Amino acid sequence: MAKLECIHFRSHSWADENNWVKLDSGSISGLPQIFWDNNMPWTEANQWFYERGSSNNVSIKTVEANAAAVHAYAQWLEETGTEWWHFPVRKAERCLVRYRGHLIAQRSAGIIAPSTTQQRMNAVILFYRWLVESELLTVDSPLWKEKSVGVHLSDGFGLKRTITVRTTELSIPNRHAPGMRLEKGLLPVSPNDRDRLLQFSSQYASYELFMLLTLGFFTGMRIGTLTDLKVETLQNAVPDPSTPELYRLSVGPSATPPVATKFGISGCVWITATHLKTLTEYSYSTRRLIREAKSSPENRNNVFLTKFGNRYSRFGGDKSAAINVELHHLRGLAKKHNFRGFENFHFHQTRSTYATELAQIALATTTPDLAVALVKDALLHKDEATSWRYIKFAQLYPVKQDIANSFTRSFLGSLREANAE
Repeated sequence: MAKLECIHFRSHSWADENNWVKLDSGSISGLPQIFWDNNMPWTEANQWFYERGSSNNVSIKTVEANAAAVHAYAQWLEETGTEWWHFPVRKAERCLVRYRGHLIAQRSAGIIAPSTTQQRMNAVILFYRWLVESELLTVDSPLWKEKSVGVHLSDGFGLKRTITVRTTELSIPNRHAPGMRLEKGLLPVSPNDRDRLLQFSSQYASYELFMLLTLGFFTGMRIGTLTDLKVETLQNAVPDPSTPELYRLSVGPSATPPVATKFGISGCVWITATHLKTLTEYSYSTRRLIREAKSSPENRNNVFLTKFGNRYSRFGGDKSAAINVELHHLRGLAKKHNFRGFENFHFHQTRSTYATELAQIALATTTPDLAVALVKDALLHKDEATSWRYIKFAQLYPVKQDIANSFTRSFLGSLREANAE
């Protein structure tokens, strides 16, 4: 199956018949590259990633997101035995039309989110636009029908304007499912499910994954922040003035040392004294020191390292292939032991669970406005709108429980009366 890898790209100049010379400019860290199942590169896609990655107008994170979408398309091409240049006269047989139907079917089955469906199709269309403009793809039939759509925008002063954007008949609208949506559309797990999940992880997962899951559930830190924690970050932890059992870890670009956060927000996250002690002991354990000895100088200060001494995720990245591999293995073991806790579990649910519990505790002791400020500060949210979602979710949760209990009691009462007759 097609693979996606990130490389450190350096530009070279042809000096003579036997030598290449490295250039000082043109270096791209984390440039994505796609390789087919036979280990041959997808040259056209990789060239597109390079051109976007070398542009000052596109961030490397955007290129990575595009690459992830095109990688999913490449996997579908191999699974179905379809060529990426297959555009026959019959519209229904064209590769892009068939792939669009595949994405919609996955969305309908709940395999991928509506936003992911839209993003994947848009990225593939963007890639094919570049192929045509670069004259790397020439077909007799049009790839799609173009149309212009007016989008109405309003600024903070109430002034309205309309911009015209190009779209195609292949685009997929982002149709959200009804109901409350938290970060990344993921719902929290219950405290009981969380405890069972951690208990299973302590028995069958690596100690590093168990610690990462535990910290995610009890600090709310994202993968990008957890995997960039430094030993000095733990050493510089300070007790919270109001609660001796809580400590504050400084994270963000202004922390000493810097720790990656989303949007580059600097602040402090809470960690219990017990978790801080356990994490500090691990950072000086023989197990971690062996991994540190294998790592490169720039990564040795990281608390979490893989068994090969590598980082769990790229700096600033909120995805980790190493963690995904371990979670996939853990799902297999959970299925073998008839444990369903990992069946549809995503790591980011640890953050949703922590934020929801924090919101419930805050609402029990203070006003909603102060609860929002507390959640925003603890989770390092960019704006209050995200924090408000957790407050509303926490407010609705007991109401839904009361409704469910009331309906259950009514149903059981009706059932007893029917049996009595």
